[in-house]
Order: sequence, then C-alpha cells, then structure tokens
Amino acid sequence: MFHYIYGMRKLCLILFLFTVTAGFSQSDALANNYYEQGQFQKALSIYEKLSKQNPYRLDYFMSMIASNQQLENFSEAEKLLKEKLGDGRNFPQLYVELGYNYSLQNKEELALQYFNKAIEALDQNPNFAYNIGASFQKYSLLDEAVTTYEKGMALSDKMDFNSQLAQIYGEQGKLEKMFDSYLNLIEKNLSFKAVAQRYFSLYTTEDPANEANVILKKILLQRSQQNPDILYNDLLSWLFIQQKEYKKAFTQEKAIYKRIGEDLSGITDLAYIAIADEDYDTGREIVNYIIDNSFTPQNRLQGNQILMKMEVKTAKPKDYPEVEKKFEKLLDEFGRNRETYLLQIDYNHFLAFQNNKKELAIENLKTLAKKDLTVYQEARVKMELADILVFDEKFNEALIYYSQIQKKVQSDVLAQEARFKVARTSYFKGDFEWAQVQLDVLKKSTSQLMANDAMQLSLLIRDNSLEDSTQTALKKYARADLLEFQDKDAEAIAVLEDILTNNKGEKIEDEALLKQGEIYEKKGEYEKAEANYLKIIEFYNEDILADDAHYRLAKIYEEKLNQPDKAKAQYEAIIFNFADSIYYVDARKKYRALRGDAIN
Repeated sequence: MFHYIYGMRKLCLILFLFTVTAGFSQSDALANNYYEQGQFQKALSIYEKLSKQNPYRLDYFMSMIASNQQLENFSEAEKLLKEKLGDGRNFPQLYVELGYNYSLQNKEELALQYFNKAIEALDQNPNFAYNIGASFQKYSLLDEAVTTYEKGMALSDKMDFNSQLAQIYGEQGKLEKMFDSYLNLIEKNLSFKAVAQRYFSLYTTEDPANEANVILKKILLQRSQQNPDILYNDLLSWLFIQQKEYKKAFTQEKAIYKRIGEDLSGITDLAYIAIADEDYDTGREIVNYIIDNSFTPQNRLQGNQILMKMEVKTAKPKDYPEVEKKFEKLLDEFGRNRETYLLQIDYNHFLAFQNNKKELAIENLKTLAKKDLTVYQEARVKMELADILVFDEKFNEALIYYSQIQKKVQSDVLAQEARFKVARTSYFKGDFEWAQVQLDVLKKSTSQLMANDAMQLSLLIRDNSLEDSTQTALKKYARADLLEFQDKDAEAIAVLEDILTNNKGEKIEDEALLKQGEIYEKKGEYEKAEANYLKIIEFYNEDILADDAHYRLAKIYEEKLNQPDKAKAQYEAIIFNFADSIYYVDARKKYRALRGDAIN
C-alpha cells in the first residue's frame, strides 16, 4: 500500500512539473510573439511574471530588460540591472547591459565606465570572458569584445577565443589578425582545418593579387619557415588551387609527399583538378610524376588511366590511331582483366564515340562483361555497353542491358541512373508513354541530380504531349536530342531549325531555341547562340526556360564575347526576376564580382 501511495505521489509530482513547464513554455512563446510584433507592453507583462516565477532564469530577466528599453523605460531597466548586479550572484556581463542601457540614452561616458567595469571583472575570474565578450558582440561593440577575449586568453592559457576573435577581425577587415587566429585554431585542432578553409574562401578569390590572398600567402610562408610543418604546405597548396596556379600547388604537394612518402592521393587529386580546368601541361607533368613515383602497379595504372583521359580529351582525329595504340600497349602491359576494367571502359568509349569503331567497342565490352568481375564492375561495364548501343541506335538491346543493371545493383545509385537511361532511350525511340512511367518513379529519387534530370525530361514530354496528340514536334525534338548525343551537331541543328520553321508558335519552340543555342555554343558559334537566347528572353520571358537563357547568355558575354556590362545585366535579371532559380546564387556572386564588390 505504501509503495502504491508513494508511486501515485511521484506520478502526480511529475505531472505537475510537466504542466508547469508546459505553461512556462507557452507563455514564453506568447511573449516572444508579442515582442516580434512590436507589442512590447504585452510582452513585458508576461516576461515580468516569468522572471518573478523563475528568478534564476537570466533569459527571462534579459527579455524583460529589452522590453523596457523598447518602451524607453530606461530608468526602470537601470534599476532592475543594478538590483541584479547587487544580489550577490556573479553576472558581470550585466555591466555590459547596463552600459548599453546608458548608450541608448546617449550617456556615452557612463556607458564606457560600465563597459570597463565588465572588462575589469576578468581580473577576478578569466572564465567570465566568454559571457562578457558575447554580450559585447551582441551589440556590435567589437573593439570591446576583442579586448575582452584577448585579455581572457592573456590571463589564462586554458582560454581559447581564437574562433570568436577570427570572426570579429574578419568583420573589422583586420585580415592578418583573422588569418592568424584561424591558423592558431588549426594548430591546436587539425580537424578545424576544413572549417577554417571555408572561412578563408569568404575572403580569398581566384586573383593572386587580391589583398586577402596576398596576406594569407605571406602568413603561411612565414609560419612554414618558423615551423616546417606539412600543414602549411597543405594550406598553401589549397590557396594556389583557389588561384588556379596548379604548378605552384604541385610544388607544395611534392614537398608533402617527400615528407610522408607512399601516399600519392593529394597529388592525384591535384591532377584531376588541373585536368578538369584544362591545364593539360601541368596535368601531364603531375601524372608523369605519379607514374614515376608509384610503388604499386595499381598506382601506376591509375596514373596511366588519368594520362589517357587527357590524351582522349585533347586528341584530334589525326591523332586517333596513335591514341588507340597507346591504349592497346597499356592493356598489354597491365592485362585485360577486372583490375583494368575502368581503363577498358575508357578505351571502348573512345573507340565508339570518337574513333568510329562502335562494333569493335561493343564486342570488347561484351567479352569484358563475361570476365570474373564484381557485381558492381559488371554493372559499370554493361552501362557503357548500353550507352554505345544507344549511340548505335540499337535501342531494344540497350534496354535489356539497362534493365539487367537495375536488377544487379538495386540499392545503388547506378540502378537509378540505369532507370533514367531506360526512360531516355524510350524517349529517343518515340515511346513517350513508357518513358514517362520510368520518370515518374525517378522523380522520387534519392539522388537530387537524377531527380532533377528526370523532372526536366518529364516536363518536356508532358508539356509537349497535351496540345499535340500526334506528338510530331516532340518526335522531331527527341531526334535532335539523339543526334546531339551522337555528336552529329550539324544534323541536330537542322532538325531543330525544322521545328522552329514548321512548328512555330507551338509550346516546344522555346525548348528548341534553347537546345539549338547550346549546340551553337558547343561549336563555338557564340553570336548564333546569343540570338537564340535573346529570342527566348523576348518571347518566353515568363516561361520556365527564361532563367536558363539569361544565365547562358551572361556566361557567353562574360567568358566568350568579352562584354562584361552585358553579362552583368543578364545576371542582374536573374537576381531580380528569378529568385527561385538554380542559378540565383551563382548569378549574384558573378554579378557582384563584375561590379567590383569585395566578395566576403
């Protein structure tokens, strides 16, 4: 019986505390709502009750002070703050609050007096620095916050306010101090490096002469001389990569490799970056270094594979026989097995898509698919095989392979890619209904890129099937899409021109203009691309492709036609008229850069 009564009392107490807590929470939310709506008197009366019921809750007390200040009850706020400071509990940050209260009344001398009192409290206990500094920061009293944090660190080596100081120095434009603070943080905790690099990127740009770049480089070189830690080589490499100075980054990566040995991953990553940015000379130099310094056949194979990607990308038709020989020589050296399956995929892609040897590529990949491969490797090989079959317009055979991939790697993103390619292949062959079924599944895809691709193709099919039951224009457009996939750009342009001439005014016209413009860009015919994008902006500026036209036009003006003012106008159009565009963030950044703003 005793245990039952005790249990019931305990349950009642828990329920009572839960009810009281819930009541406080609701009152707090109501008061906050009143405050945000500018109904300060109503907010104040609730905060007064909450503070009285919870005398140890400083947040309720401070909300009460803020409400009084909004109502210009400065004397009441002063009285409350002085009472709190005199109640025997240590809240020295309230000196900052009292000083700020005087500041609101333009009593700057009194304000300064109490700000100094807050800083002097650190002599009693350096641990107060966190709350006092945060209070100064809250009111943008940055100099006082810096003094607080620096004094706290000077008084106790257990205090570390480099993170707060770095942020403030950045706001103050004290770049050297900011970088120093971040580097101090990295030295104490290497895991902070990625976070610090994100902050560095707010101030550094691609321009090596940019003030922040110059300062950071100087500091890193100085620290490297004083303490030859590979951390500084790593950060210098990162800076040079931001500046697209890949040869200088390579020098730093070699220094790291010579210190730690064997691990070529940093140099390999740099090779990929340089090649992606089309710095092929540096890319070749880096890859040859990887090959020469590889300790394992796998590393040498990887280096040669990167080299061949570059060879393929830069080769002209007259070079194709020599590229084919190089591939064959490598496969003779490393073998035609599961270890070289990626190199074989690259080789057969080259044979089919560039060297006009589709049948040989198909035969090679069918043979490779029968080798002792992992399930994932087999799926990758069959994906390339199916792509080539689509390129060769053997759609039904390609669909069989894509379906096999979906079954083999059901939980992998590769299965989603295969489903998308089933939809795209069905679209190429004019089976729009089955394509739409596949796309409806993919729109729920976990891969955002895949979901976006599926959404775009789905919209294209749906929008251009409603008005035209025969889907004549859509079939032409799908044919143009296939021709572009086959690198038959001139034929694709001709089919799109047929749409623009014979299907004028139909819904597909803006799609045709955009696609044709993209192909003109690929061919380097920028004035023709410009004309297409301008037509979209003139006649379809309210439609879904308008932001694409503005963005592509801006890029042409900025990067190809050297017309920065026109580029700026197009980026500006996206900023003001297409706030939900996927190009919005990049357009804003590029617009500010063209306008000469400091990007931070």
